[in-house]
Amino acid sequence: MDEPLRDPAAPALAGARPVPPRFTSGRTRAMPESVFARMDAAKADARAAGRDVIDLSIGSSDLPPPPEALAALTEAARDPATYGYCLASGTRPLREAAVRWYAERFGLELDPDRHALPLIGSQEGFAHLLWAIADPGDALLLPDPAYPSYFGAVAVAGLEAIALPLEEANGFLPDLDAVDPRDASRAKALVLNYPNNPTAGVADAAFFDRAIAFCRRHDLLLIHDFPYVDMVDGEACAPSALARPGALEVAVELYSASKSFHMGGFRAGWALGHPDAIAALARVKGAVDFNPYLGVQRAVAAALARPRAAARRDALVVAARRRALADALAAAGWPVPAPPAGMYLWARIPGPAGGPPRDSLAFCDGLVRETGVALAPGRGFGRHGEGYARFALVRDPDGLREAAARVAGFLARRR
Repeated sequence: MDEPLRDPAAPALAGARPVPPRFTSGRTRAMPESVFARMDAAKADARAAGRDVIDLSIGSSDLPPPPEALAALTEAARDPATYGYCLASGTRPLREAAVRWYAERFGLELDPDRHALPLIGSQEGFAHLLWAIADPGDALLLPDPAYPSYFGAVAVAGLEAIALPLEEANGFLPDLDAVDPRDASRAKALVLNYPNNPTAGVADAAFFDRAIAFCRRHDLLLIHDFPYVDMVDGEACAPSALARPGALEVAVELYSASKSFHMGGFRAGWALGHPDAIAALARVKGAVDFNPYLGVQRAVAAALARPRAAARRDALVVAARRRALADALAAAGWPVPAPPAGMYLWARIPGPAGGPPRDSLAFCDGLVRETGVALAPGRGFGRHGEGYARFALVRDPDGLREAAARVAGFLARRR
């Protein structure tokens, strides 16, 4: 099995107590060690050395949440009816808001009771969905590179990840025709994520049609993680897999308030899709959580009701940052394609032409210690991410140009 790389050199988190082996499950031991722990230590060392750290390693939006959302949350905080546990019936207003938003955006009418479910973020929703639809020992078709939490969720669910390489030559789309039929026959689901994290690759409607046909042929659930739905250049929508013909029979889509509404710390999202999968996910969540705070649900519902023009304005801010950083890196001698969507640049680390991939962890560690610019090493996103670094577009254009200038000096000294 093609597993994500482990980082045996990663230090323990500050203040963490070692767990005796007798209190550690096999699922915990199967989780890949985080290269981001080492990067966190490198950032701390850079700050201690007096460096001004420009942190582009984490995709946490620096834009403000919608004022409508903050107003709804403020009002809810004064309402004693929001203070208790929120059971399933209390989530209906958010479910209604989600399906209304989806119908306006993609033209497909969904049932708020059968096709929708609130989440405590799409990251939590993904992990619980794996519990809901698969048993330990089952297989999952998983892209590589991928969002790092996918690998941990797979390990906690006790599943086997069958890697689908995302290659630059193929537009960072998996080659579904290359999947071994024996692997497809023992898998429970196919995971996709477009616009993609970390590669910023995009998928068109034709690709989703092929993916839906593939899932129907092999009796798979299509899990489309869709947090970057609004981060697209121009007036076009990022295509929804769920809106394609026949998709509702095989697909679930996961959404997040973190990216569209800059509400990462609020921990809220929603799932839409196949009623059986939604019901199974609801049953798991009913056993382990009480849904997001009702005030947060009201805030998300208010954000969903905004005119789409508001989300487009934010997308234009990200697009301007993308162009500014790509231009500055090109001037620094590190040409990086500027994708039409997402909030990242996925950059192959400069090295000898035709040579092996650069050690992304060593590169990013050295960069932040020497210059204060923090990037995410590609190794942290899976084996096929080695040799790349991810830039998160979470600073204004001037801050991104300053980061590129520091990177230029670092590259010049390394040459």
